[in-house]
Amino acid sequence: MAEPTPAQAAAVLRRGGLVAFPTETVYGLGADASNGNAVARLYAVKRRPRAHPVIVHFADAETAFGWAREVPGAARTLAARFWPGPLTLILKRSSLAKDFVTGGQDTVGLRIPSHPIAQALLRHFDGAVAAPSANRFGLVSPTTAAHVRDDLGNDVDLVLEGGPSEVGIESTIVGLSGATPVLLRPGHVSKAEIEALIGPVGEKDTSSPRHSGGLERHYAPRTPASLVPTYALDREIAKGRDKVAVLAFSRPDERVDYWLRMPRDPQAYAQRLYAALRELDSAGCERILVEAPPDAPEWTAVRDRLRRACRAA
Repeated sequence: MAEPTPAQAAAVLRRGGLVAFPTETVYGLGADASNGNAVARLYAVKRRPRAHPVIVHFADAETAFGWAREVPGAARTLAARFWPGPLTLILKRSSLAKDFVTGGQDTVGLRIPSHPIAQALLRHFDGAVAAPSANRFGLVSPTTAAHVRDDLGNDVDLVLEGGPSEVGIESTIVGLSGATPVLLRPGHVSKAEIEALIGPVGEKDTSSPRHSGGLERHYAPRTPASLVPTYALDREIAKGRDKVAVLAFSRPDERVDYWLRMPRDPQAYAQRLYAALRELDSAGCERILVEAPPDAPEWTAVRDRLRRACRAA
């Protein structure tokens, strides 16, 4: 049987259906961002709180910026450099962005994915696609079509196959709706790269808009997970009270029931991370120990995902 095409997927979106599709970051669950019923179904399938906004995806920057009533120079500068790519911009919304995609806020998240299948889908659809990650809310994001099918089953109308995600973690989110730029979520596009173009970027605070991936517990396996400093890993393993799975940089320890060794390059680690967490989650262990990555700028995005994944429920 032939794989579905982007043109077929676009037709599903126009009918108000849900389509999972690959992006360079993770697989997204798409709905027509102008169709309130379609977006409501997306939230229901995701089990996502209605106040939690979704990122809206477009084929090109000018169409995206039509969903914003104010487009500061910094937004155009970042778009020119990083779009298409793994960067989301939060801007003040125009009348096109309704409450059902913004969580009732006066801001909207805009992104232009670079994956060729995502681009083909968006061009065929010729509109805006609301697309959070294609999994149940709060759990580990999908980086393959198989992950999507495992998570959502028949709740999604069509899944586009696009191979493993190249980046492997969600987009960097920059807030540009206030007086100064703010880094809301770290990702593949680093804070240093952004600041090199637009100057100082602040950290989010209580006045920052709600955004995807902003909850303290997120990207989490069902098995309880702990983030453990390298110096404490051996001590945790030695306790031996539970059946343990480990995600670490070093070679396997024979005392451990299930061990996955991770690369020491931060981009390679990010690309592998969610598939590894899913594998450990299905290993039948009682807890997961994750060796903490280095506390260095190039590991910021990975550390952010692990901190949220390992936070107690």
